[in-house]
Amino acid sequence: MFKDQILKDKTILITGGGTGLGKSMATRFSELGANVCISSRKLEVLEQTAEEINGKTGNAIIPLQHDVRDYKNLDALLSQIEERFGALHMLVNNAAANFISPTEYLSYKAFDTIVDIVLKGTYYTTLAVGKKWIESKTKGTVLNIVTTYASTGSGYVVPSAVAKAGVLNLTRSLAAEWGKYGIRLNAIAPGPFPTKGAWERLMPDPSFEEKMIQRIPLKRVGKHEELANLAAYLLSDFSAYITGEVVTIDGGEWLAGAGEFNFLEQLRPEDWLALKSKMKR
Repeated sequence: MFKDQILKDKTILITGGGTGLGKSMATRFSELGANVCISSRKLEVLEQTAEEINGKTGNAIIPLQHDVRDYKNLDALLSQIEERFGALHMLVNNAAANFISPTEYLSYKAFDTIVDIVLKGTYYTTLAVGKKWIESKTKGTVLNIVTTYASTGSGYVVPSAVAKAGVLNLTRSLAAEWGKYGIRLNAIAPGPFPTKGAWERLMPDPSFEEKMIQRIPLKRVGKHEELANLAAYLLSDFSAYITGEVVTIDGGEWLAGAGEFNFLEQLRPEDWLALKSKMKR
C-alpha cells in the first residue's frame, strides 16, 4: 500500500530500537527509505540489529547507546545524529519495561523502575528533541508507543498502566500546545504482539497466551509488520492532518474486555438456543 521511498531523506530516532517492535519498525522505516537511528542501553544488541537491517535494505542504520532515563546525555546523542544526517525529523518513543505482579507485592522501587523508563524516558526525549525542533523551526513528528490499557487501566501491570497513561496524556497535551510549531504527536496502542523479552515477563505460563487469544475477537495475536506499517503511515506525510490521536491495534481485544456482557462469548450454540426458548416463554 506504500509508495517506495515515502520516508526517503527522513531521519528517525527509535528508542528501544534494538529488539522486538522497535526492531520491526526500524526495519520497515529503512525499507521505505529512511535514515534510522536506534538507541538502547545494550550497544552490542544494537550493532547486531543495525548490521542485520542494513544487509536487508542497504540504508543507513546507526546504533547509539543511550539510557532514556539519562536526560543529560541527550544533547550528545542528538549531536551525533545531526553530525551524521544534518537533522532529525521524527522520534519514536518505544523504550519500555513491564512485568506482571499483584500490586501489593511491589516496592516503590519497582514502580520507579517502570515509571522512570516509560514515562520519564518519553518526556525526557520528547522535551530535548522538541526544544531543538522549535529552535530550528523544524516541523517534526513524534510517535509514542503506549498500550490499550493506557486508557482503561489494568490490574497486575499497574506501574505500566500509570506510566503509559501519562505518555498518552503527554501526546495529547503537546499536540495541542506544539501544533503551532508544525510539530505533530500521535500514539499507537498495541494489543498483544509477541516479542521475546516482553513475552517472557508477561506470559510466564504458556496457557496465558491461549487464554488471551480467546478474549480477542479476531482470535490471534498481532503481526509485527501490521504495527510497523501503521507506524510508517502515522509518521509519513500521508497523515499530515492527524495529531493528538491514539490508534488502537489489538484485534478488538479491549472492546471485548470492556463490554459488560462480553462474557457471553463463552456460551455454546446450544446454550443460546436454550436461552432463546426460555426468553420466549
